[in-house]
Amino acid sequence: MQTNVLPHYDDSVNTTGCCARFNPEGWDGQALHLKDKTFLRATTKSAMHIPLDMGKVFARVQSRIEAAAAYDADDYIVLSRDLSPWQSEHLFAVAAPVPEEDSVTLSGDFITKVFEGPYRKMKDWHREMLELAQQKGGTSDKVYFFYTTCPKCAKAYGKNYVVGVAQIG
Repeated sequence: MQTNVLPHYDDSVNTTGCCARFNPEGWDGQALHLKDKTFLRATTKSAMHIPLDMGKVFARVQSRIEAAAAYDADDYIVLSRDLSPWQSEHLFAVAAPVPEEDSVTLSGDFITKVFEGPYRKMKDWHREMLELAQQKGGTSDKVYFFYTTCPKCAKAYGKNYVVGVAQIG
């Protein structure tokens, strides 16, 4: 298992002008080993787990990542998790420092699983990721999700892929 290596994010097909069509090949069942991997940390407001300002926050962070030349398709993922029913945390993988954003590091071993379907299945997917982590010997309850497209793009592409990422060590 290589350190700080993510599956390739194929951003070559983008017919919406917003999100690229997600290619799930190479993302399912991956073991990730992160050691002091750099991310930008942003938070969003929610109302009972429904995001309120996610589009605005993601647009700000993505524009700063691009301005700093810190985007790399071979090193791209946004890990999201709910901190409470009222707030979510988002970790944007970056390849270089980004001014005016909160930089953090993440370390640990993780397992991935690709899901496809409506967002209302998130509770089931979260439970499935916890079970998968336990099967792999994990003791952490940290589960992140990579929302590969926004709801409008998922509708346009006809698929809503979400990648579960559970910490196992």
